[in-house]
Amino acid sequence: MREKILAFIEKNSRIDLKELAIVLGVTESAVVNELEAMEEEHIICGYHTLINWEKTGIEKVTAMIEVRVTPQRGMGFDKVAERIYNYPEVESVYLISGGFDFMVILEGKTLREVSQFVSEKLSPQDSILSTKTNFILKKYKDHGTIMSEPVKDERMKITP
Repeated sequence: MREKILAFIEKNSRIDLKELAIVLGVTESAVVNELEAMEEEHIICGYHTLINWEKTGIEKVTAMIEVRVTPQRGMGFDKVAERIYNYPEVESVYLISGGFDFMVILEGKTLREVSQFVSEKLSPQDSILSTKTNFILKKYKDHGTIMSEPVKDERMKITP
């Protein structure tokens, strides 16, 4: 039942619990109890709303920063990650494979604000060897949701 509940709420966290219980063929209280248990076990870590910021007129810049580090003795990657994710500007931190060690997702109001964070707070840390900042220019799909309007075929129809 857990896997089915998670699959449903991952796509729509606002689903009515009574409706979810009917779909799963269980009682509403069984769904509520299972959700509470998964929250306590940190399987469910939060509920979020996906917003298309481009349509709001509110300026927001998102950057994906690749970070190469040298973990200090006794600290490992987890301690370095903790130092990074404790900044309020940081949205996400992932340990990744490849040429870099971490992918840091950062949001700010301007390119300058994000750049200053990287140069003044992130890069100077002892264990950080290098960073590479990639600014997100447009989101086409985010968390499984298509963010952009479908492309319209503007070609003229030719009839025989």
